[in-house]
Amino acid sequence: MRRRLTFGPVAPLTSNSTNMVRTTLSPRLTPALLVRDMDQTLSFYKLLGFEQTGGPPESTSATWSEVRRDSIVLQFHTEAPSGTLATPSLSGTLYMYPESVEALADEFRGKVEFVWGSEVMEYGMREFGIQDPNDYFLAFAESVD
Repeated sequence: MRRRLTFGPVAPLTSNSTNMVRTTLSPRLTPALLVRDMDQTLSFYKLLGFEQTGGPPESTSATWSEVRRDSIVLQFHTEAPSGTLATPSLSGTLYMYPESVEALADEFRGKVEFVWGSEVMEYGMREFGIQDPNDYFLAFAESVD
């Protein structure tokens, strides 16, 4: 028998709530993404300047790997973790914020195809987007002052 969870009324959070306990999150977020082919995925991200920082050094046998470029860390899995979809999917875009969008666009030109940009978007961000071999969209953006 499944238990039904119910939630009572929630008090609004205010800065002067005396019984509110709030734990600070670190600025680190690491997406763990399902991939079709580990070798192809690692090769693509190496073109973008990422280095493999986790997983077996021989990617052909890897079911998990981690890459890093500066403060950006991504993990890849070839087997779907429990409770997730069996094929790669993400309904959104992974946004990253380089020091200079134009400098990064220049670095990537000729290595990968751009899906959009580099352009100033209607919401005031200069950005460009690419798509990895698993159909994940990666966007690189900066505020336009």
